[in-house]
Amino acid sequence: MKRTAIALAATLLSAAALNAGAATPASDTTVVLVHGAFADGSSWEKVIPLLQAKGLKVVAVQNPLTSLADDVAAAKRVIDAQTGKVVLVGHSWGGMVITEAGTSDKIKALVYVAAFAPSEGEAAGALGKNYAVPPGIASLQADAGGYLWVPADSIAKNFAQDVSPATAALIAATQGPIAAKAFGDVTTVAAWKTKPSYYIVAANDRMIAPDLERAFAKKLNAVTTTLQSSHVPMVSQPEKVADVILAAVNAK
Repeated sequence: MKRTAIALAATLLSAAALNAGAATPASDTTVVLVHGAFADGSSWEKVIPLLQAKGLKVVAVQNPLTSLADDVAAAKRVIDAQTGKVVLVGHSWGGMVITEAGTSDKIKALVYVAAFAPSEGEAAGALGKNYAVPPGIASLQADAGGYLWVPADSIAKNFAQDVSPATAALIAATQGPIAAKAFGDVTTVAAWKTKPSYYIVAANDRMIAPDLERAFAKKLNAVTTTLQSSHVPMVSQPEKVADVILAAVNAK
């Protein structure tokens, strides 16, 4: 009996040693979601339960949208609080944030969802200079404090034209205005140069030119998925967005 117990203990120790050297399992990976301008963390509400159903911890960052530095700091606080690996996901303006914030050794991969993907020293406001101004950007309004917002009719026509009217109205009501000056803030690093990257191109985007998104994906040498969606595929096609995130989580 004693010998059997010793043998069992030895077997368990050997298995533990093997597991310690294995890749981090999906259950030990946290997905950190970074929303874009004119939005908040609730923009991921349809994706979050799909990821949680796979046993993943998911945290949505709440960007203040006051500057790139402030948003990066918010993302880094969430990243630093996690254990294990992190898959960092950014939508739209959130691509600026994850490019700057995603250098930690914890970051397993970056996922860009219809997002800006700058190089070092680039500002969001200059990234589309070689492309026609998208209709959604042309519709932006500014308040007295210098914050930009999207009118409700443009949300329905240009930001989220492939969701129900009720969902578009909710997006308009809960949008987060962004400081106009933030679009002049430049990145100092490009995390995608050292991290595996995934990119979702929104082929019917009217906020960022789809051709610009394709150019970003090519520059990053990203695993690329093209969806026939508006600027918010995580709202209109959450299952497909979740599939890309899961691919990043499960990659060796």
